[in-house]
Amino acid sequence: MKKLSQIIAYAGVIGVTLSCSTQKNTVVSRNFHALTTKFNVLFNGEQAFEKGLNDINNNYQDNFYKRLSIEPISFDDRKVAAPKFNNPGSNFNKNQDKKPETPFDRAEEKAVKAIQKHSMNINGYEKNSQIDDAYLLLGKSRYYTQRFIPALEAFNYIIANYPNASLIAETKIWRAKTNVRIENEGLAIESLKFLLENEENEAVLSDRIKEQAHTAMAMAYEKTDTIQKVIEHLTKGSQTFVNKEQSARNMFILGQIYSELDRKDSARMVFQKLASHKKAPNNYKVHASIELAKNAKKDSTDVLLISKFRKLIKNIDNRAYYDQLFYQLGNLYRDRGNTEKAIQYYEKSLETSKNNYQKTYSYEGLGNLYFNKQNYVLAGTYYDSVLNITSEEFENEKRIRRIKRKNKGLTSLRAYESLIKENDSILNLVSMSKEEQTSYFEEYIEKIKKEDEERRQQLLNSQNFGSQFGGGLSFNTNKNKGKWYFYNTQSKAFGEAEFERIWGNRALEDNWRNSDKASAKETEESIVNTEENQSRYKVETYLATIPTNAKEIEKLKEDRADALYKLGLIYKEQFTNYPEALKNLDRLLTLNKNKQLDLPIHYHLYQVYKNNDNEEKAEENKNYIITNYPNSQFAKIIKNPNDKLNENEEISEVQKKYKEFYYLYKAKKYEETVNQINNYNSSIVNSDLIAKFALLKALAIGKYKSKEEYKKSLEFVAFKFANREEGEKAEEIIKLLK
Repeated sequence: MKKLSQIIAYAGVIGVTLSCSTQKNTVVSRNFHALTTKFNVLFNGEQAFEKGLNDINNNYQDNFYKRLSIEPISFDDRKVAAPKFNNPGSNFNKNQDKKPETPFDRAEEKAVKAIQKHSMNINGYEKNSQIDDAYLLLGKSRYYTQRFIPALEAFNYIIANYPNASLIAETKIWRAKTNVRIENEGLAIESLKFLLENEENEAVLSDRIKEQAHTAMAMAYEKTDTIQKVIEHLTKGSQTFVNKEQSARNMFILGQIYSELDRKDSARMVFQKLASHKKAPNNYKVHASIELAKNAKKDSTDVLLISKFRKLIKNIDNRAYYDQLFYQLGNLYRDRGNTEKAIQYYEKSLETSKNNYQKTYSYEGLGNLYFNKQNYVLAGTYYDSVLNITSEEFENEKRIRRIKRKNKGLTSLRAYESLIKENDSILNLVSMSKEEQTSYFEEYIEKIKKEDEERRQQLLNSQNFGSQFGGGLSFNTNKNKGKWYFYNTQSKAFGEAEFERIWGNRALEDNWRNSDKASAKETEESIVNTEENQSRYKVETYLATIPTNAKEIEKLKEDRADALYKLGLIYKEQFTNYPEALKNLDRLLTLNKNKQLDLPIHYHLYQVYKNNDNEEKAEENKNYIITNYPNSQFAKIIKNPNDKLNENEEISEVQKKYKEFYYLYKAKKYEETVNQINNYNSSIVNSDLIAKFALLKALAIGKYKSKEEYKKSLEFVAFKFANREEGEKAEEIIKLLK
């Protein structure tokens, strides 16, 4: 009896198994394979696919300062693969032993398994209702792993073999997106047009499908630069908000496009609608408010925007956007002429920002404000900060290139200002008597002794504080009496402030006292040794550094004069700051001993006074030039400012020399070219052709000397003649060398 029951059980299992064969078109077989496909294989594949999508969304960073991409994903063109794949229904050629690298690979693996094990293709007809879903998952997984040709084959297979499937419209949209990725936008547009304009589809297509189709159409038209069509489909793709994330994105991009087209009213309308939309995700609402401020009219509406931004900042849910909100608030105050408030909010933006790209805007804002206040040294420091944190990805942005050009002038300005200050200081000491020099340095030594004494006392205090801190010193307060030190808020606050005052910001690590500088005891001993044995407290040390050689002193004066002249030109020509230009050129006039500079100084003074509406002084310099240099080019320009120079005028000596050296260069006599230019340099100091001579010399050096020397010569030209064509040419060559 027992044996009979076992035989019956085995027979039942075999019968069920045979009845579930993929080759038998039975109710049991169809339902078995459909359920197994949907709730086992495909379920796991779809879970892996969703994980992959979440990873993309979490890792993708939008740059809201640029126009967003319609699909929030960035593909690397170098990784696009197109392996041969002949029959999507049977020949997968998958290596089953290979472990999936990404969730999308895992999803593809599951889709393939579903097709291979559960497909019921009987007499050319698929009987498993879940296989079209498996092919769609297969195509989408390949799309996200940049295998667009195999993805296209999977989508085409569904469209050819399952024309009546419920997911056929979605498949056509995915096929169109894939065509866009392989630069077949025309085919994508035609297929989506047919899908959207077909009368039969009008009533059948759901809002979700219509949103997806219009979004894909916008992607395709964006590739063809048909901006009006992009606007049309983004508008339609953001009307129903079925997919909140994508619809909000479409609306935001629509506003950005209007802004780029300078249709500010339309941009404001779109951003206002998005900022107040209940279904829109918060990050799009916040950035829409920021864009509203960017596109705002410079009128009384600024007050409302400032109030709006203050409310956004009060909401702690917006902490992630504080840096951008503070920056934009700074812009609003800047536009209203409140510079102090603008500086305050730019600095707050820097304090709260972890994004270097955002920091470049805040630093630039501060640099521009100080530049407008004519504090060029501080402005240059902020521009330096912009360039220091700019990544390679953004180096060629027009904004960054503009800052680079501006900062070159400021870098030169800071260098010349520093040189003048230093040389003035040294020459001032040189002009003193021995007694005055001694007295000056005695006062200086007393000052540094006092500073060292204060520092030593501070270090002694820190040792005492450290022992008290370690021993659990408590500060008696009635409110907190008997509590542990770190539970006593008053004591803790005092301790933190005192610790930071003495030790600064220290990392939490072993030997923290010695991490950045010597221990208190070692530093104290160092100070004592310095006081007793080092020469910094001896007057003789400083007196020995004062130059006494007449040639050295004369060189200091020449360098100062050269710096004053160049500084005057920078203020006059690059920054149009006539008061500063006047200050430097006037001072140079009183100090100048170089006869070659006499004419250009008076000519630039003439121009500055004329631009500054000081006709009396302008006339004075004009008469000086005409009287003392009647045949000079400057005199001719002053006498006939509206006349062009005679083009047939005899070529100047300098031009002749340049041609001569250029022909030497063309004759491949590079070393001779360099030597000739070096010998002739003193004669072309004030010539307009000096930049051409410098570039020709650098090019000649590059022909027979090392790459390093060539680069140095080019860097000199690029730095000294930054605003000239020759300087730009040298900069281009340097980039090519890199």
